Amino acid sequence: MADTALGTGGNLMQALKTRMHWHQSRQKLLAENVANADSPGFRPHDLKAPAIAPGQAGVVMAQTSPSHMGLSGQRGGFNGTNAQRFEITPNGNAVNLEDEMMKVAQNQSDYQLAASLYTKGLGLMKIAIGKGR
Repeated sequence: MADTALGTGGNLMQALKTRMHWHQSRQKLLAENVANADSPGFRPHDLKAPAIAPGQAGVVMAQTSPSHMGLSGQRGGFNGTNAQRFEITPNGNAVNLEDEMMKVAQNQSDYQLAASLYTKGLGLMKIAIGKGR
């Protein structure tokens, strides 16, 4: 039973580690987008989030009361995640500084969350094996 619990913790730690590496790579790419905001013909790039490995469940919402919103998967209201916000400039540059800076700030916040969870997980593992406090 201890192996199963440790294995699950190991999978979580590996997922957090993968997520932190992704955020580091994405931050570099977003910084390049900002740096090239005035470069003629430059198109911004972004990284696709790492997929959840087979056999690992993601976080899902549970409808605990019939009065709660349904789990249809549809989002109410406007979904602006894929909306094109601005046109390409006359010199062919498609970087929108406001959007890029929002992505940078969100990415940094998400990285800090993953790093905090990773640190807490390590602390819990140390306590579990008797090396902590």
